[in-house]
Amino acid sequence: MIQITKIIRFEMAHAIAGYEGACKDIHGHSYELQVTVTNTNITADKYIPAPGFILDFKELKKRIQTTVTDELDHKLILSAGFLKNNTDRTNSFLKNLLVWEVEPTAENLLVFIRLRLNEVLPDNIRLTRLRLYETKDSYAEWLCSPV
Repeated sequence: MIQITKIIRFEMAHAIAGYEGACKDIHGHSYELQVTVTNTNITADKYIPAPGFILDFKELKKRIQTTVTDELDHKLILSAGFLKNNTDRTNSFLKNLLVWEVEPTAENLLVFIRLRLNEVLPDNIRLTRLRLYETKDSYAEWLCSPV
């Protein structure tokens, strides 16, 4: 199987309700997202017909930007549970606030990203891996199940 990967970076803040560590308070990360796809119509035992791509890197980047980066970059994501427990601070961060019903962990961000990208990828293009670095040395990863 031949795959391609596009790497996108974005900035985002969040807080984790119900967590007792430092992540319980609003803080930010410089995320790195790696999106890997394959073309289900292409096998590795033959050359790829012109133009020779699984999917143009520019096209993959555009789809990632419109469905993921544009929505998450420079945003603050908090769960409804966090807001419920911090009503005294809500007005100070409403401008870039996205409210989710789940905690905005790296794992849940991957679920969001996978669902959004699956909506916009062509039918013959399949996500095979997502890797989201929350810090330089910590990441969450989603791997597709074998077909």
